[in-house]
Amino acid sequence: MMESGAPTCHTCGENVGLNANGEPFVACHECSFPICKTCFEYDLKEGRKACLRCSSPYDENLLDDVEKASADQSTMAAHLSKPQEVGIHARHISSVSTLDSEMTEDNGNPIWKNRVESWKEKKSKKKKPAKTKADTEAQVPPEQQMEDKPALDASQPLSTIIPIPKSRLAPYRTVIVMRLIILGLFFHYRVTNPVDSAFPLWLTSVICEIWFAFSWVLDQFPKWYPINRETYIDRLSARYEREGELSELAAVDFFVSTVDPLKEPPLITSNTVLSILALDYPVDKVSCYVSDDGAAMLSFESLVETADFARKWVPFCKKFSIEPRAPEFYFSQKIDYLKDKVQPSFVKERRAMKRDYEEFKIRINALVAKAQKTPEEGWTMQDGTPWPGNNTRDHPGMIQVFLGNSGARDIEGNELPRLVYVSREKRPGYQHHKKAGAENALVRVSAVLTNAPYILNLDCDHYVNNSKAVREAMCFMMDPQVGRDVCYVQFPQRFDGIDRSDRYANRNTVFFDVNMKGLDGIQGPVYVGTGCVFNRQALYGYGPPSMPSLPKSSSSSCSWCGCCSCCCPSKKEPKDPSELYRDAKREELDAAIFNLREIENYDEYERSMLISQTSFEKTFGLSSVFIESTLMENGGVAESANPSTLIKEAIHVISCGYEEKTAWGKEIGWIYGSVTEDILTGFKMHCRGWRSIYCMPLRPAFKGSAPINLSDRLHQVLRWALGSVEIFLSRHCPLWYGFGGGRLKWLQRLAYINTIVYPFTSLPLIAYCSLPAICLLTGKFIIPTLSNLASVLFLGLFLSIILTAVLELRWSGVSIEDIWRNEQFWVIGGVSAHLFAVFQGILKMLAGIDTNFTVTAKAADDAEFGELYIVKWTTLLIPPTTLLIVNMVGVVAGFSDALNKGYEAWGPLFGKVFFSFWVILHLYPFLKGLMGRQNRTPTIVVLWSVLLASVFSLVWVRINPFVNTADSAAVTSSCISIDC
Repeated sequence: MMESGAPTCHTCGENVGLNANGEPFVACHECSFPICKTCFEYDLKEGRKACLRCSSPYDENLLDDVEKASADQSTMAAHLSKPQEVGIHARHISSVSTLDSEMTEDNGNPIWKNRVESWKEKKSKKKKPAKTKADTEAQVPPEQQMEDKPALDASQPLSTIIPIPKSRLAPYRTVIVMRLIILGLFFHYRVTNPVDSAFPLWLTSVICEIWFAFSWVLDQFPKWYPINRETYIDRLSARYEREGELSELAAVDFFVSTVDPLKEPPLITSNTVLSILALDYPVDKVSCYVSDDGAAMLSFESLVETADFARKWVPFCKKFSIEPRAPEFYFSQKIDYLKDKVQPSFVKERRAMKRDYEEFKIRINALVAKAQKTPEEGWTMQDGTPWPGNNTRDHPGMIQVFLGNSGARDIEGNELPRLVYVSREKRPGYQHHKKAGAENALVRVSAVLTNAPYILNLDCDHYVNNSKAVREAMCFMMDPQVGRDVCYVQFPQRFDGIDRSDRYANRNTVFFDVNMKGLDGIQGPVYVGTGCVFNRQALYGYGPPSMPSLPKSSSSSCSWCGCCSCCCPSKKEPKDPSELYRDAKREELDAAIFNLREIENYDEYERSMLISQTSFEKTFGLSSVFIESTLMENGGVAESANPSTLIKEAIHVISCGYEEKTAWGKEIGWIYGSVTEDILTGFKMHCRGWRSIYCMPLRPAFKGSAPINLSDRLHQVLRWALGSVEIFLSRHCPLWYGFGGGRLKWLQRLAYINTIVYPFTSLPLIAYCSLPAICLLTGKFIIPTLSNLASVLFLGLFLSIILTAVLELRWSGVSIEDIWRNEQFWVIGGVSAHLFAVFQGILKMLAGIDTNFTVTAKAADDAEFGELYIVKWTTLLIPPTTLLIVNMVGVVAGFSDALNKGYEAWGPLFGKVFFSFWVILHLYPFLKGLMGRQNRTPTIVVLWSVLLASVFSLVWVRINPFVNTADSAAVTSSCISIDC
């Protein structure tokens, strides 16, 4: 394939042209986004002064030059006689969503210019039947229709970036730089002033402090460019839902995954499904797929009841604009439900609907009670046949379509969204990859049956809290100027049922409201596993359409700074052969997509030959129907497709052996290799050059449930940390993976490195939390006598830490309590769950040993937030409990020693006790969790902790490692002389 030397404009397809120095025009020096000067000026006129790809603000000098030249250009434009000479830059075409699949070649260059005439003819044929003023439009040429009609839409962006005000961001960045400088001076002082009398303690403390500083850098700098976003749902409707015409909004396939209905209550899953079916979105554009990975008849029967209740619930929600549209949470709201309601029939219909829902709950509860004891002969269906999933580890694939265009309608006779039950095949001897494998099975089933261009996945306990959430995401995905490079739109996680003080930081407010906003200003937020709208093409392993081919000449960009090669002209990053192979395969797939689009009327033989020639089977598996669906960028299923044939094909693509010798889980779909498949999946997409977007509507889009019990919360954190350790020890580690193409920005890489190394902070953290007790028990300290300069350094370090937190509060809007709870649980999780995750991950990855930690309930409470006070025994409770006891014993020992030694010992004691209280204060929520509501701590926890603390103290007294040999000899001789 031939490549032109000059880059091509991403918007209009023309060469970007040259600047005053004779070099190619570059608008953004951060990512070298290809845009010509004319389109760049158009952006400025529309008020967009930031790059469309990386959101970095344009150079001020460049903006000044354009403003000076704008007067001359407007004068020249007035003399142009042919409208098509300026129409090439009018951007009207970019507002038409159906063009997205035809705008790029395999190397990412626009191609519509060469085929615009044929496109005009096709679009004019499609538009004419929908016209109501045929006589008027017959007088207008088709070319002028194409140029004029979208003009109103193209002038209005569907979303906008709202930068953080400089008055808030500039001081924040200044304090970060100052803190870095102070840290450098602090470590210079610490290293050059060792404590000889307690050298091992001093060395341990310095190593720990250096690691903490490194962790802070990894966490802090990805928050350098925080941004906010605003969406315009009304503009989306005006553009894609014109009155009198069919809706042009893109279809969305919803994925809901569940495994064990006895642990994940069917009523909660039913509420999630009902909230999806009642969305404020065209019903023919919504399909809900429920994955039952446990093949439980209880899940199937509850879904039957859910589909029946949906016939009443969906029209009720849409008639009265109910929020939220999950009945359990709507009826439990403690608000004035009559607010903003004007229909006289609302009260009567609400009462009737509440009664219907309570009857629905009774039926679900009856199913759950029936499922508590499995019959010896297994479950049987209503027709008397055995349930295919009686053996959960050996059963065929099952698919059942409940609702849809050919299924049951609601009580008012309107069509309902499609609802599909899916249970993939499982056989002994096959690796099924847990949730990631179930999600990939849903990707294939949905591609065969509906093939929506976008996918939204939810956990079974996360319901839709905002009925317009999908429209919020479409403001990014369907925006021609933004959406083509977006792999997914991530929503923040919000939770119900958390105690008011959020004792164990379940809301993760700092992560979702601070860190994710910072990532949104770089290359986008990480994928967090739920509440995410995907571009289906990104899941198939393709690169973004606008991404140019990998650097092959001296004009390539630097993989670290993202600017032109002038910053490092003589150094080229050598590419890994495996990276070259994967990029070549992706280019081959992109080329095949382009070629297939060019064939308008091809028969079955030509189609099968083309698919065979491109070797798609090795990538996607042996299903021609599925492979064809991957080549449709705008989605959809052929109208001539036979539904029964599609169901058979859908059963085939969820067979347990379908993924063998394919790229599933390696390069496409959800990526295997870690229990936190979400991080891996998003990381691979960002490495290919995609960007993601963080969407935070005023009304939370989705809400879920979180474990508020201490032991359950620690086990949740253990699973996350274990996944990070698995990624660290795999080939996908961000420390070395994805450097070949230079498409992952270095700040984004820092963020991903932080997500995989944070569990290892547990090792220095538990050592650092032990130091205060050791210092109090031995009378030693890790810091020498402070000079005036040292006092200033310590004071400056503490002030910079406080100022960083305060200024972060100022631009992010989170509360000081949220930051403090986050700090506390960072210590609690670090000395318990993260520590076990490190050892468990190493054993699992290197020795193949899988260790599980059991959770056993010891007490219960039926009051509000009763689960918060349940104390459950688990091994994870031992290390933090031991630290608490050791530090408390150390404080008592320290005060006793000071009382014996007199006044001069109280000064050094203050620093040691302050250090110890720092540990106890951070572990205080853990201590409250141990005590429960009535101080009911499990005896086993107390015994183990006291035993470990006693053994540690006795061994310490026996060894006494911080007494010099000479001192020891002197003590011995003195004892001998006394005896004599």
